Amino acid sequence: MATSEDFYHLLGVGRSASQEEIQRAYRTLARRYHPDINKDPGAEERFKQIAEAYEVLSDPDKRARYDRFGADWRRVPEDVDPAAAGPFGGGGGFRGQRVRVDTGGFDGVGGADLDDLLSGLFGGGGFRGGGAAPGGDAEAEIELSVEDAYAGGQRHIILPTAAGPRGYDVTIPPGVTDGQRIRLAGQGSAGIGGGPRGDLYLVVRLAPHPRYRVEGRDITVGLPVAPWEAALGAGVPADTPGGPVQVNVPAGSSCGRRLRLRGRGLPNPRGRPGDLYAEVKIMTPGRLSAEERDLFERLAKASTFDPRRGRATTATGEGRP
Repeated sequence: MATSEDFYHLLGVGRSASQEEIQRAYRTLARRYHPDINKDPGAEERFKQIAEAYEVLSDPDKRARYDRFGADWRRVPEDVDPAAAGPFGGGGGFRGQRVRVDTGGFDGVGGADLDDLLSGLFGGGGFRGGGAAPGGDAEAEIELSVEDAYAGGQRHIILPTAAGPRGYDVTIPPGVTDGQRIRLAGQGSAGIGGGPRGDLYLVVRLAPHPRYRVEGRDITVGLPVAPWEAALGAGVPADTPGGPVQVNVPAGSSCGRRLRLRGRGLPNPRGRPGDLYAEVKIMTPGRLSAEERDLFERLAKASTFDPRRGRATTATGEGRP
């Protein structure tokens, strides 16, 4: 079993992580996704992917080859020195270099020149291991809106090349997350000595959104409510990437209260979807009518609630529950 998802991303560690950090991350994730503990659909598959990532990154030799050759590291002959191959050794894979792509709605042209970068890595010097070898993998970043990441679908993107703009048809999986890689098989650099082409990986970056804040698969959205809705409770409409929903605001809600809507976050084709959190934001009228002002003044006189103490007070000023 092999996964195209970046091993470092799978374990949630940086590329410079120490062996201790990798081991600690693996143990945490293994406990979370072990099929004997986690009965969610997809947990067993995730556990296998995490185990594969740890098996590679915990071995210094395998890690060095993975860092240089990426997902194709197993196909590169073992007599190839990963320290000598690559951009500083005249050959090898395309790793750690990214092309920033301004998709402009998935059809714009921008960023660096992919062919120029590839030719600079593979031109001159030849392949030191001798014989045929697969081409290296390439990476390009694409920026998606939260709505596009939620819905997924077919997209056409254009990358700049020395021969002119080149288009790619891409399937965006529903619920794709920030940092996730989408593999375009055989679209990387050309092989050496008749070897197969490498793959192109599109690294997803979620664009900042004016309404949504995304953490993993969970989404937080602000929920504006009127003071009387917060005090008395109400059903309030909220926008989500999947469309409007009704949120039940409990009576006595204060600003910052987070109301959880299970499964309304980013979809997950391999397991449980994320959740959506509606965060209460109490809004007051900017300008009051005469009737509204009268009602608020009457409430101020009648209420014993002290917001500084979070409880009601008696006529003498003593607090009571």
